[in-house]
Amino acid sequence: MDYKKIIAERLKEHIELELEVIEKFIENPPKPEMGDYAFPCFQLAKTFRKAPNMIAEELVTKLNKEGFEKIETAGPYVNFFMDKGVFAQNTIEKILNEKDKYGSSEVGKGKSVTIDFSSPNIAKPFHVGHLFSTSIGNSLYKMLSFEGYNCIGINHLGDWGTQFGKLISAYKRWVDEDALEKEPIKELLRIYVKFHDEAEKDPSLEDEGRMYFKKLEDGCQEEVELWKRFKDLSLKEFEKVYEVLGVKFDSYAGESFYNDKMDAVIEEIKSKNLLVESNGAQVVMMEEENMPPCIIKKADGATIYATRDLAAAFYRKNNYDFYKSIYVVGSDQSLHFKQVFKVIEKMGYDWANDCKHVAFGLVRFADRKLSTRKGQVIFLEELLNEAVAKTKEVIEEKNPQLENKEEVAQKVGIGAVIFTYLKNRREKDIVFKWDEMLNFEGETGPYVQYTYARGKSILRRAGESTGEADFSKLSSTEEFELIKVLGNFNEEILDGIDKLEPSIVTRYVIDVAKAFNKFYNAHNIMATEEQSVKNARLKMVEATCQVIKNALSLLSIEVVEKM
Repeated sequence: MDYKKIIAERLKEHIELELEVIEKFIENPPKPEMGDYAFPCFQLAKTFRKAPNMIAEELVTKLNKEGFEKIETAGPYVNFFMDKGVFAQNTIEKILNEKDKYGSSEVGKGKSVTIDFSSPNIAKPFHVGHLFSTSIGNSLYKMLSFEGYNCIGINHLGDWGTQFGKLISAYKRWVDEDALEKEPIKELLRIYVKFHDEAEKDPSLEDEGRMYFKKLEDGCQEEVELWKRFKDLSLKEFEKVYEVLGVKFDSYAGESFYNDKMDAVIEEIKSKNLLVESNGAQVVMMEEENMPPCIIKKADGATIYATRDLAAAFYRKNNYDFYKSIYVVGSDQSLHFKQVFKVIEKMGYDWANDCKHVAFGLVRFADRKLSTRKGQVIFLEELLNEAVAKTKEVIEEKNPQLENKEEVAQKVGIGAVIFTYLKNRREKDIVFKWDEMLNFEGETGPYVQYTYARGKSILRRAGESTGEADFSKLSSTEEFELIKVLGNFNEEILDGIDKLEPSIVTRYVIDVAKAFNKFYNAHNIMATEEQSVKNARLKMVEATCQVIKNALSLLSIEVVEKM
C-alpha cells in the first residue's frame, strides 16, 4: 500500500494542486512520535488566504481518516499516523507474494537507456580503478531494468590510438610468446612499460610507434592482425573478471567501431557552420559557454576522443532511440562530456539533454599511486583473490565448522569489494582499508550478508510456521520501524535512478540490516509465547531476508544462507 499516494489523493480532494506536486511536498517527520508522514501547509497560505496552521486545522476536519490510526496537526503541519497493524500486514504480505520482484515496477516500460560503463583499454590490465565504473554502471543497469527500462549495456573499449603503434613496436622488439599465451595482459603491460622506459633514452622510438599506428589506420595486414590478437587476448582476460563480478554487456563496440562513422558527423558540424580553424585544428568554439574549444580534428588531421564520442552518441541515438544515454566515466572527464553534449546541442538536437555523465572519484591506497605507464598497477583479479583469501581467514577464525567455506568466502569477499565501491556517493574517493571492508560489524557488505544469514538461521530453527499471524501485534518501535523501512524499497530505488546514484540502494540495505538487528536484539522471537505473534514475527523475518536479497542483487552481490 502506497501511503504517500493515498495521502496525496485525499489531500487533492480539498486543495487545488497537482497530485505529483502534493506528493513531493509530503515529508517524513524527524521523530516517530510526530507521525509517519507530514504535509506542510505553507505553500497554501497564498491560495487560501489564511495562516498555515489554520489551513492545517481545517484540513484535518475534512480528511478521510480510513486506514489511519489518527491524523492531527502540529502547527502548520498535518501529521499522518498509519494504522500499524494494517500497514504491517499489507507490507509483509506484499513482499512475500512478490518475492524476487518486490520493489520492481514498470515505470520505465517502453523507454530505452544506453549505459556506457567499464570500458577498459585493450592490452592494459583491468585494475582496481576500472571497478568503479564497472560496479556503478552494472548497478544502474540492474536498477533501471528492475524498474522496467530496456537497458543496453555498452563496453566502449579503448581499442584505438597511438598506444597501439607503440605496442606493436614493443611486441616486435621484446615480446615473450610463451608469456603472452600464459598471461597475456601481464606480458603486454611488461613490453608497454619497457617501450616507455626505452623511449626516454631513445626518443626515436616514439616516431616508430606513430609509424606503426599509421600503418594500422591504413589497414596494413600485419599491424591489423596484431591489433586483433591484442584485442582478442584482452577480451578473454576481461571476461574472466566480468564473470566473477556478475557483469554482462549487450555491446562491445569500442573506439575503433566508430572509425568509419566520424566523417559524416564532422561533415554535419561543418555544414552547420560550427567548425572553425584554430591553430591549424578544426574546432567548435565555446566562448559563450565559458569552455575551451572542443577539438574535432587536430592540426595533423587526426581525430580525438571527442570526435569518436560524437560519432558514438549519434550511432546510439539512431540505433537505440534512447530515452537517456548514460556515460559512467571518471570525474576528470567532466569537461570533455560537457563539450561533447554542447556540440550536439549546437547542432540542433535537443536529445543532447538526455545524455548524462555519471562521474565518480578515484581509488586510492594510502601507500602507493597507480600508473599504467610506469607499471604501478594493482590488478583487479589479484585484489578480488586477496579479498576472498582474507574472508576465508575470518571465517576460519569465527566459524571453522561452516559448510561450503570456499563458496561463502567467494561471495562474501567479492561482495565486500563491490559494496565498498558503492557504499558512498560516487564522486567521493575510495581509500582501501581491508580491516574496514571485511568487518562483520558496521556499514559493510559482510555485515549485511551476515544479517541475511542470521535471518535465515532463525527461519530454519523455527521450521514451518502454521496457523494465523497476528500482524496487529507488531506495534513495538523496533518492529514498526523495520516494517516502514521494508515498505520504502521501491521509493529508494526510484530515488537512486533519479539521481543516478547506486549508493542510495546501498545505504538503504544498510538501514534494513540495522533496523532488523535492533528488532532482533529487542525481541526474542523463538521465546514469543503467543503463537500468532510468533508467526507474524517470523513472516517479518522472512520478508526482511527477501528485501535484503533483492537489494543486494541490484548491487550484483550474492547472499549466503549460512555464515
